[in-house]
Amino acid sequence: MPWDGFAAMERDVRAMVADPRWPLTPAPSRAEAISRRALVTPDGTCWLFGAYARWYRLDRDGQWHLAAPPAAQAPRLAARPAAIAVPYWLVPTGPDFSVDRGSTQAFVGPDVPREVVEGVRALMVAHRGLRREDFPLASGAFRHVFAAEVASTVATVWGTVMWCAYAPAFDGNEQMLSMFGEFLARPLPGDDWVRWLPPVSLTDLVDLYAERSRSGAPEAGLRLVRLMAETATALRADPRFRPRADALVAMVQPLATQPWLDHTALRSGAVAQTWLLRCPPNLAAAALAEVSPGDHFRHVLYDLVEALAYVAEQGEDPRMVAAALLAADVNAVTAEAVTYLYPWMDDELRQALYIALADQGHPLRDWWPVDGRLPERLTPPDRSTAAALLGSAYATGLAWCELAGATPPETGFPVTAAVGQCLTHTRDDPPPEPTTTPRERITNETTSDWLYHN
Repeated sequence: MPWDGFAAMERDVRAMVADPRWPLTPAPSRAEAISRRALVTPDGTCWLFGAYARWYRLDRDGQWHLAAPPAAQAPRLAARPAAIAVPYWLVPTGPDFSVDRGSTQAFVGPDVPREVVEGVRALMVAHRGLRREDFPLASGAFRHVFAAEVASTVATVWGTVMWCAYAPAFDGNEQMLSMFGEFLARPLPGDDWVRWLPPVSLTDLVDLYAERSRSGAPEAGLRLVRLMAETATALRADPRFRPRADALVAMVQPLATQPWLDHTALRSGAVAQTWLLRCPPNLAAAALAEVSPGDHFRHVLYDLVEALAYVAEQGEDPRMVAAALLAADVNAVTAEAVTYLYPWMDDELRQALYIALADQGHPLRDWWPVDGRLPERLTPPDRSTAAALLGSAYATGLAWCELAGATPPETGFPVTAAVGQCLTHTRDDPPPEPTTTPRERITNETTSDWLYHN
């Protein structure tokens, strides 16, 4: 049987790091063990399976970059072992190999499981009626999302759902969204088919808690923290939420028994940083966007390459296709973003992105959507693959926009919008049910009716 160097080295490194003695081994010895398990492909490129249980590629300029490995059999079978010095940050620590990556699928196609929706709905019913005077929503990121009389408890549940989502692109009929309809100040971005929602930062969530604590209502602040933990716990059953939900619970749970933990941070304004310090190493990857937007971009781009693995069956390179799709989105929003993206990409992907943007006749542009549709050869083979492509492409778009200071388009990126077309007729879409009990409404309040379509 032919020897697949990439599969063999990955198995070897995983077994080595799983050994209970690995974390106790001196750092120089661990680095040496990893360095002896590098690979060299026929083109002279060095590869290494290292930190966070992912592959890295050595550039011609001597820089290591996170990079999904070759999908084609030829380079995998021709790779040979090599020994090469590696930087400390590439060496697995142990806990980083325990990372739960959950699912990269968007919330279009496969709906959120009913038990998850019902768990969140129960929390909404229990907290929606609390007095706005006790839980005001006077400022912050959610002020313009919700109607004037909505309490911050509603914003807390919403913010937790959005923060925990890998990629907040939702089916327009998704009941997880429709339960919030009567509280919204305006329609959500997107259309009846897909709602392209902006990311929520950890700071946005922290501000809800910090505002109450600094206003002399610490019990109200702690109640919001408990609500975050309860919402995150309800979301865990869906792998698209689970990694971040686990991270959020780990960060806020200590406050249940030690409510004084954040007192110093509240005075200094460093609550988000304090929460991140409480995130255990095996969950840190889920909160990477809060710590390093550049590294987060690298990881979601890696996810996108993995989601495109099906094009390898046609003899195509998923890495090059990912670069082409990234170029299509960047070209539609702002080509100036490449200045911020190049430093976080390996030289091969940088070159592909540059060529796809600069040369209008280059074959890489054949992968771009045309008239809102994907090229036939890029059409995913099934619903699960399409949902993963949509999720990873949308997460990549949000990540590079954050890195470049660009605003994500409200109608979706060209690539994600085109992938969405592949899913519109394969959605679960149960009939909408009443999601809230009637309440007195203000005259200009937006209802949830716009969330539904025939």
